[in-house]
Formats: sequence, C-alpha cells, structure tokens
Amino acid sequence: MQPRTHQIEAKMRNQSGPPAVRYFERRRSPRSLLDMPLVVRGLSLEKKPFREETATISVNAHGALIALSTRVVIGQTLVLMDPQNRDERDGRVARFGPQDARLARVCVEFAQPAPEFWQIG
Repeated sequence: MQPRTHQIEAKMRNQSGPPAVRYFERRRSPRSLLDMPLVVRGLSLEKKPFREETATISVNAHGALIALSTRVVIGQTLVLMDPQNRDERDGRVARFGPQDARLARVCVEFAQPAPEFWQIG
C-alpha cells in the first residue's frame, strides 16, 4: 500500500486539466531562499483594508512564502508589491505554514508565472 502522499500525487498525475499541471509545475520550478522586502495589500479576515511591509521567506516564479501579521483566508486575493521598483502582482492565498510568534507563514501564488517580479540575479 502506498503512503498517503504518494496516493495523492498519483491521483493528481492521473487527472487531466490545469490543476494537476499547475501543481507539478510549481513543484519543479526553482525556489530561492531570499529575505526580500515586500509590501502586501488586501483585506484582512475582518474585511478591513490593510497594507503591510514584510519580507519573503522563499520565492519562485509562481509566488512566495511570506510572513504576515494580518489574518487572511485561503483563496483570497492579495497584491504583492516590490517596494524598490513599485512593480505589483496579484496573487491568491494558497496555503498556510506554521506561525512564528505573531507572524503566520502564508503561501501566495500568482495567477500567471512571473519570474521577472523577483529580480533574482
């Protein structure tokens, strides 16, 4: 019998359509561990607008793992902005990681891959 994660991956491989493709595309894209400044805008869990200066934990062409003190929910749209060049990208909250003190680790995915957003060189 396969472990649970192998069963899920096998099921996704056998699915046709974009979700399975997006899942494996994200996993294969190179990830960089960078502490890059970032400004995040959106609505909090309480439906109040927020603007928070934070930093990335890791990034790739599809999005980032960031630390946020504002409470958000999976599926909601956030705007990520590079404060140096003011470039913005819309993303959606995809997952949560463990909390560090009062900060939650939030995985934000772009609608379309945007490797140029991170200025990794």
